[in-house]
Amino acid sequence: MGSVTVTNSNPSAIISAAQSVFPDYGYTPSFGNGINSVSFDKNSNKLANVLWGSYGDPQTIRVKVKIVQIPGTNDYRISPKVYTISDEGETGFQSKRPLMGLWNAEFGPLLKKVAAQASGSGPI
Repeated sequence: MGSVTVTNSNPSAIISAAQSVFPDYGYTPSFGNGINSVSFDKNSNKLANVLWGSYGDPQTIRVKVKIVQIPGTNDYRISPKVYTISDEGETGFQSKRPLMGLWNAEFGPLLKKVAAQASGSGPI
């Protein structure tokens, strides 16, 4: 859910487009990015803190955008993997919990904007 095809592009153009789009929605770049993915973090809302956190333990929402080339083409599928992070930045205490289903679909509109910017960039 939430996957989008980017036509005639390359991973660098896709990552650059994602780094342009996601900050407009309150996300900041996260660590651990590579040529096949890019990650962004955002402080969660109060509902997420109630569902997964505790008082004084705010949650971070992390979206990892995976980039997979469609074999035999210059097209790529980009798809989100969404997590909630507890104790963000506390070495040894940070925990990551995957969020499934509709959470991934929430990123479809953002990924469509990434695709619109990165499509047509051609191969590297």
